[in-house]
Amino acid sequence: MPQLQNRQFLDFEKPIKDLYDQIEQLKAGQEKSKVDYSTPIKGLEDKIIETKRNLTENLTPWQRVQLSRHPDRPYTLKYIEKMCSNFIELHGDRNVKDDKAMVGGFAQLGEETVMVIGQQKGNNTKTRQLRNFGMANPEGYRKALRLMKLAEKFNKPVITLIDTPGAYPGLEAEERGQGEAIARNIYEMISLKVPVICVIIGEGASGGALGIGVGDKVVMMENTWYTVISPESCSSILWRSWDKKETAAEQLRLTGTDMLNFGLVDDVIPEPLGGAHWDYDEAAEMLKNYLLPALQALKQIPADERIAQRIAKFGKMGFWEEA
Repeated sequence: MPQLQNRQFLDFEKPIKDLYDQIEQLKAGQEKSKVDYSTPIKGLEDKIIETKRNLTENLTPWQRVQLSRHPDRPYTLKYIEKMCSNFIELHGDRNVKDDKAMVGGFAQLGEETVMVIGQQKGNNTKTRQLRNFGMANPEGYRKALRLMKLAEKFNKPVITLIDTPGAYPGLEAEERGQGEAIARNIYEMISLKVPVICVIIGEGASGGALGIGVGDKVVMMENTWYTVISPESCSSILWRSWDKKETAAEQLRLTGTDMLNFGLVDDVIPEPLGGAHWDYDEAAEMLKNYLLPALQALKQIPADERIAQRIAKFGKMGFWEEA
């Protein structure tokens, strides 16, 4: 987790930053003058907790989008590191190359051996370029499918961690069959014989998310979003400008609460106070505490019945009228 001096704060987090700055000033004054400032420091720390709580309770949809993209937010490999042990990363789609935007492998989650797959963003300029900003190419989705089939072969549950602004839209990705790769994953995931839990840990955008987003349970972390298009792109299409992105975020109904009300996700997992970027260990523990009992419950259901329930769940999604 970044040290305080290296932390990045969003615009609406400025009140928290101001309080931390005051604490740093008091600590510096205490060291210099040898005067005990522990009481006012404790008061400011309590104020930080209160401020985080107030901010979290009153977030707008656009602010949740911003939190989902927070540069200090934990990504897939961080969750795997904090939740799992004995992670063995597996590489390549056995066809084109190893897509660094998609990671996966076997890991130990509690007493359970699982296959964990997810999109991985970078945390600095070099790694963001290496990971293609979490936007997978066709070979990334084919690698994910290869790992799912491997998990099915050894009867191990699959956990996917979704965090992508979308599948890579480049010409070369389309030439290599981006649409077919995502469609194939959706088709195959609906009938996987092992339990599948999909978790949106950051951005859940468009087909990029759906490519690893079909499971017995689809859940969202509290400060994430899940929809067909990003607010910026929606704004640029409807209003020919990014200036309406906040309005678009509100109209898209993209938060966990909205998705839960629509029946498109099964649960919303809470995050640490202020967001997952404030405490990686607690965020991972909250997710782990959800996954373990959910996996145990799914394992009790026969495979054929589980597949039928999965098909029925996705089949009844959406709203329509018949003439």
